[in-house]
Amino acid sequence: MKAAKRGKVVSYNRWGYIFLIPFVLVYLVFQFIPLVSTVYNSFYENYRSGLTQIGPNFVGLGNYRALLANSDIWIYLRNTLIMWAMGFVPQIIVSLLLGAWFTNPSLRLKGQQFFKTVIYLPNLIMASAFAMLFFTLFSDGGPINSILVQLGILDAPFRFLSNTWGTRSLVAMMNFLMWFGNTTILLMAGMMGIDTSLFEAAEVDGATSTQVFFRITLPLLRPILIYVMITSLIGGLQMFDVPQVLTNGTGEPMRSSMTLIMYLNKHLFNKNYGLGGALSVFLFIITGVLSLIVFRFSSEKK
Repeated sequence: MKAAKRGKVVSYNRWGYIFLIPFVLVYLVFQFIPLVSTVYNSFYENYRSGLTQIGPNFVGLGNYRALLANSDIWIYLRNTLIMWAMGFVPQIIVSLLLGAWFTNPSLRLKGQQFFKTVIYLPNLIMASAFAMLFFTLFSDGGPINSILVQLGILDAPFRFLSNTWGTRSLVAMMNFLMWFGNTTILLMAGMMGIDTSLFEAAEVDGATSTQVFFRITLPLLRPILIYVMITSLIGGLQMFDVPQVLTNGTGEPMRSSMTLIMYLNKHLFNKNYGLGGALSVFLFIITGVLSLIVFRFSSEKK
């Protein structure tokens, strides 16, 4: 009898492995093989000079030494982190407020489904389309400058795209608008999973709404907050389409909006696969280290 049951379990497990085959194949073809190929290319000199293809010639860690010796990479890393932080901080604050607002049963808000849909809609718009829209709105002769001048707020049009913090602010604003809806939905799901008896007990004990939020809601949301912050950091380090379209790939003014992926794209466009591979591996390591730091500092202390 036990042997028959064991045979059925093995049979069911076999079907599980069969259903995993498509995922494994997609992972191998589109993720694992490119990853191995990128690491492999990072150890070779392989670029095009004019019409002449140089390499591939094995240079060991030469590409990494050349990359780290170039001060540009640290400037672009700083640019990337600054623009990510400028977009993420208001994103998490607004998402927490909206999540607490929508999940508060005492407010009995009407039309919640409509508002949830509206705040999520920007996430469905292509980043390139968003960037083109902002480029048009905030150009020197665009509608925003026209309105500000006509209202007397500005004497002359403000050159957003020629100002370092103006350009960074536009990139951060677009990332905020595109992703705060997704973050709100995630945080709302976490808040709705909290046992309501905890809130009821806190109200009986005379706790205010602010105390309930900081003493009960936030601590219980810690795992989701860690997940949101790490995934947002990974996405921020891969920031490309918004600043690429907004600045036409130049990262101007004075390369203040040039990101690491834009820098990588320049190497790949110039067919420099060696330095491109080294930069990809560097970005992978930086992402892992920063994610580990966020996880360690955000996790509960035992």
